[in-house]
Amino acid sequence: MRRTALFATLATAALAAAVAGAAPASAINTYNAQPAPERTEVGALIVQWDRDGDPGTPDVVDWYCSGAMIDRDVFLTASHCTTDWAPGARFYVSLAQDVEGALAAAKAAGLNPAQVAAAVGVEGTEHVHPDYPGNSADSHDISVLTFDAAQAAELDRRWDFTPAALPSAGQLAALGSRALDGAPWEVMGYGTAEAQREPGGHVHPGGGVRMKAELGFDALNKTWVRLAMNESRDYGGACYGDSGGPNFVTLDGQRLLAGTTITGDAPCYATNVAYRMDSDSARDFLDDFVDLP
Repeated sequence: MRRTALFATLATAALAAAVAGAAPASAINTYNAQPAPERTEVGALIVQWDRDGDPGTPDVVDWYCSGAMIDRDVFLTASHCTTDWAPGARFYVSLAQDVEGALAAAKAAGLNPAQVAAAVGVEGTEHVHPDYPGNSADSHDISVLTFDAAQAAELDRRWDFTPAALPSAGQLAALGSRALDGAPWEVMGYGTAEAQREPGGHVHPGGGVRMKAELGFDALNKTWVRLAMNESRDYGGACYGDSGGPNFVTLDGQRLLAGTTITGDAPCYATNVAYRMDSDSARDFLDDFVDLP
């Protein structure tokens, strides 16, 4: 199941509580995770969209996915985060630590959706992989937002960040499973917590605050890297709303954005499946937007 932040059945109540003024809860998993205020290259995808049938006046604005700046003017996320919206949807990026809090404050101040989006984020232009949705071997689930000169300058004005470094072609495969198993892995994003039992079934509380958690390496496939997030192994992991967010690996002292969160087990207890950034598919797409190593 894709870890999209369209929380229609899993976390609507939690987000509504946050917007109403509740204190932000932990994202990623509640176990073995911690805030990540220092990772300012990691951001939230905010969407302003229409639900009243009038695309000329988008009436909803909220954060929906995670991602990371990979250049001064390019934000990396997932295709399923930037597709299937009503006509006229507009996309913004915020690199704030507490995006949910910022949105709640802007809404409480009486701003309209367009003003809220502009106050909390910087608008960009979405670019979806042309072959998305692909198939199980290669979903092509990769997307970027690009920013023109004025928008990039606004990002720089609001937030101090260093773009994430990408791996070279086939770098993960060249290392092999033993080396990858011994390397430190970390996932980051704004998503909800793991499933918790509530009256009526499972819910995924929290979200909207940038968090990080250590992961373990499980397996490498053609376009996927599979990562363990079991609490019993002292790991944390991703959940709904972390889609598009970065999974970093540290190799020879360099932190690399190895993959972006796409899917995993539905309760968010065991496995995070990330789209590999060293794959030919990802690199062929990204080559149009950034200088690749």
